[in-house]
Amino acid sequence: MTERSVIEAIRDALREEMSRDPSVFVMGEDVGRRGGVFLATQGLIDDFGEDRVIDTPLAEASIVGMALGSAFRGMRPIPEVQFSDFIWPTINQLVGEAARACYGSNGALQVPMVVRVPYGGGIRGGLFHSQNVESLFFHTPGLKVIVPGTPYDAKGLLKSAIRDNSPVVFLEHKKTYRLVRGEVPDDPYILSLGQADIKRQGGGITVVTYGLMLHYCLEAAALVAGEGIDAEVVDLRSLCPLDKETVLGSVRKTGKLVIVHEDNITGGVGAEIAALAADEVFEYLDAPIARVCGPDVPTMPFAQSLEDAYMPNTEKIADALRKQAAY
Repeated sequence: MTERSVIEAIRDALREEMSRDPSVFVMGEDVGRRGGVFLATQGLIDDFGEDRVIDTPLAEASIVGMALGSAFRGMRPIPEVQFSDFIWPTINQLVGEAARACYGSNGALQVPMVVRVPYGGGIRGGLFHSQNVESLFFHTPGLKVIVPGTPYDAKGLLKSAIRDNSPVVFLEHKKTYRLVRGEVPDDPYILSLGQADIKRQGGGITVVTYGLMLHYCLEAAALVAGEGIDAEVVDLRSLCPLDKETVLGSVRKTGKLVIVHEDNITGGVGAEIAALAADEVFEYLDAPIARVCGPDVPTMPFAQSLEDAYMPNTEKIADALRKQAAY
């Protein structure tokens, strides 16, 4: 085991998969000599050359369109969208084409493509470098949506995504890149897509979350534990496919549910999980389902005070847990 940051784990996964499979290549803005704006691809061009580490123009629709065509031809492209805020020009390629290709061709066309997307706030990126985009892709049948929160999960899930024959939107929270560190096995490993992970066992309240919010939820659970509140923290890791069994099993055990995500509250992932719990485990619930989410404003403010007001944090989550415990 070696301690790694999230960005180091991602870089390790890319290097291992490119070494293992010559059909794997990366492409995007500044991914070559610069190594990417976050240095996720640092050093890869020296190892694999310009044919497999391809710098592209600033043209996201073209980046994902070329990746899609190469996936149709049997390659395994990993296009990078430099910031989630720039993903909107790719929607026709991703939602209109990649998500529908296998279904529309009766399985004749596979799309083994992983679109890496740095997302999220908390770093004062302002309106155009902080967006949360997961709900749109979560809503799109045919796409897999993966959101790791730890180095171990980031590496194992990225390697699995690269080997998968479906198009994957792989969301990486920018604030976790260097802030979050953890033990990662030295030997190669993969993690199955579509499996949640219980990061903290508990019997009083289920907390369901993903990405950066995982760490705030763990901090909040530790904070209220001293008050006699026993929270179980479920890290989804995969939004689509969604591990309903783990989520619902936890709610059956605890009888209470708090859902935490940074994205807007209306129409978000949390709304679907709340509906799922209401449909399938309503008789186990001892309190109303609570959500701690971003407000319904168009995007992340730049001012520190406004960004803090927008972002869920440890204390906001702890307050929600105290309210649930009071029922």
